Amino acid sequence: MLQQQVLNFMNYLKSAHTSQKYLEHTYKKYDVVDPEKNSYQNSYRFLYYLQHGQHFYQTGNQANLIVQPILFFYGMVHLLKACLLTRRPDYPENTSMLAHGVSTRKRKKQQYEFLQDEVKLQHKGLFPYFTKHLCGVEKFPYEKVTMKQLLAAIPEVNSLFNLYSGESVLLPVASKGSYTLSIPRKILDNYHMTENAFLTKLSSYQLTIAEKQLHKETIELSVENELSPISKGPFFYHSAEETFYLPASREYFSTNHEIMNHYLLLYNLSMICRYETEWWGDLLHTLPTVDYPFIETFLQATSEKVPFLLGYFLYQQYDT
Repeated sequence: MLQQQVLNFMNYLKSAHTSQKYLEHTYKKYDVVDPEKNSYQNSYRFLYYLQHGQHFYQTGNQANLIVQPILFFYGMVHLLKACLLTRRPDYPENTSMLAHGVSTRKRKKQQYEFLQDEVKLQHKGLFPYFTKHLCGVEKFPYEKVTMKQLLAAIPEVNSLFNLYSGESVLLPVASKGSYTLSIPRKILDNYHMTENAFLTKLSSYQLTIAEKQLHKETIELSVENELSPISKGPFFYHSAEETFYLPASREYFSTNHEIMNHYLLLYNLSMICRYETEWWGDLLHTLPTVDYPFIETFLQATSEKVPFLLGYFLYQQYDT
């Protein structure tokens, strides 16, 4: 199972020696100047980022939900910094990269709803830095994005959307390791596209279609490149099911890397539980709105998903 492979690899990295060897391998792979010297200089920093990140997640999993967003957010930040060191040995090159790279409304409006809340992306800071160097995303399709849009691209939350609205925001299309995608034909109506236009849209996102077969209910696609858990959208990976999902409609179509969505959601939740304590307390104790089940489901999912995705990022650099 892929999750166990990633876990084993993360255990392998739990020493200065193995961390140094791993960094040297990645620096050579990406043509970093003086890989041996840089790997020795960064081995302990890399190791401590991993250790601290894992400790934040372990503590968060044992903590009350009231403080989980803070612990998971800073756990994610540390793991991201470890991943960045594998590509950017001089990180951080300047102090502007230490900012979060995203902002949120300081005071929440009356009748505030988390699902409709927005975060605003900044031009400097950790978010645009890691999206560029780890996710290959240099230009964002929006300046602001809602929590609902972000949650809609996380497969582990899909069943909750189904229960809430009666419709899935994501549809399963392929299993891990499969080179065949099975896409429901009804998706064409949701995207307001012809079959050819839809397939052209998919092909523009690093998907090479070798063959297609049209059936009454589905479009079967044979692809040349296996889908990856850490590729950018529009295909998103459910780690427990080992299944890839595609947004069910144009409204939720996204080419983000899923790790970006987790960062933005955790940033906003960590700010809310620190600075909007009255609303946060009411949410947790009186359960007044649908926000609570979505937040709880997301926190349960992200506590395992982020360490897996970032661990897989490290693993596949060594494995390939």
